[in-house]
Amino acid sequence: MKNNFDINTLVRENVLKMKPYSSARDEFEGFDTTKMIFLDANENPYQTGVNRYPDPQQSSVKAVLAKQRNLQTNQILLGNGSDEVLDLLFRAFCEPKVDNIITLPPTYGMYGVLANINAVENREVLLSNDFQPEIDAILDAVDDDTKMIFLCSPNNPTGNSFSDKSIVTILQNFKGLVVIDEAYIDFSQKQSWLNELDEYPNLIITQTLSKAYGLAGIRLGICYASSAVISVLNKIKPPYNVNELTQKRALERLADKEKIQFEINSITIQREDLLKVLNEVKFVFKIYPTEANFVLIKVDDATKRYDELIAKGIVIRNRTTQALCENTLRLTIGTAEENKKLMDALLAIS
Repeated sequence: MKNNFDINTLVRENVLKMKPYSSARDEFEGFDTTKMIFLDANENPYQTGVNRYPDPQQSSVKAVLAKQRNLQTNQILLGNGSDEVLDLLFRAFCEPKVDNIITLPPTYGMYGVLANINAVENREVLLSNDFQPEIDAILDAVDDDTKMIFLCSPNNPTGNSFSDKSIVTILQNFKGLVVIDEAYIDFSQKQSWLNELDEYPNLIITQTLSKAYGLAGIRLGICYASSAVISVLNKIKPPYNVNELTQKRALERLADKEKIQFEINSITIQREDLLKVLNEVKFVFKIYPTEANFVLIKVDDATKRYDELIAKGIVIRNRTTQALCENTLRLTIGTAEENKKLMDALLAIS
């Protein structure tokens, strides 16, 4: 069952009518660049390795991603981290002080922050006690001004994935955009929703090179969607939003698939080792199921245990202020050596 979806009904009127900024390098294409003299962009002509503006469309990176994901390059948008990608979605589709979005706490906090920055109402529908979407409540919260529903799966900070049935129900019954944040998908046994892009034109998937790919420092976020959605986002993105160094480093890392998979496997092994030890820690009341590179645990006193670990030189995340997360701590999986120190510390203060 396909959702009746027309992208033009969702785009902000001013965005729909606007003409995008055309940079010097957008206007020049189709020639052998090695033989050209570039006097078009007011750049310093002396070579530093980065004296020229970067490819505004990041064509080489998109080509690699398209091949690896079995997609077309016009289904991909790259951003300065996933936060820029998410912000572009707000600016393209949400009319300030009119439209609203739906988020499902506990979840990634930037959805709400970006909604606030863009003067868009954030309608929060809590997850169930087992951290799954409450479908009836979500659909009841939808009105004519609801533009996007954000689903983080595997979810941060809980670590679990949402059921396929729940996601399909939302995709089929919501006439707006369904954004699935797959920042942690590489650590999960579930398949990415990328394979469903052609089935659901209202589906948007965000991923990142910050987690499994180990490139948090270069800030590269990825948006996969229909060519129609990507075309809208390209109209409003800054012309050179992904710098040359980021593009080069991304290409190098994407080419090293064996090393990436080795590191993912190592992290999942370390995750299982940590889960076993957590069962022996007396102050841990509950260990939540996880398909991410972290584990959420419920403890007797989150602030006390956080401070005790800080005193031992170990920094974790206290999530006790999040909805449904009272007295919880989030533990990121480190190297074998780092995990050993964490596990020893947990047992020592138990």
